[in-house]
Amino acid sequence: MEVNFAPELQAKIDQLVADSGCPVEDLIADAMEAYIGELAQAREMLDRRYDDLKSGKVKPIPREEMIAHFREKSEAARRRVHDHV
Repeated sequence: MEVNFAPELQAKIDQLVADSGCPVEDLIADAMEAYIGELAQAREMLDRRYDDLKSGKVKPIPREEMIAHFREKSEAARRRVHDHV
């Protein structure tokens, strides 16, 4: 299989191969194995969450409540930064 990467990514790969001495095929295979594993875990988590929502086990958070929550968290973070300056 031949894969073409954007020049910037190819340069990073080339540098990692040069720094590590690891063959490019092994480096790419390891990276893809890790990525596929993480993707599978994310998919399983999303499927479980969807099933929980669909079954009524958990209730969705109303949009307005979610926005208010994150605005408050953002305000609290800004206050902490301001208090420490």
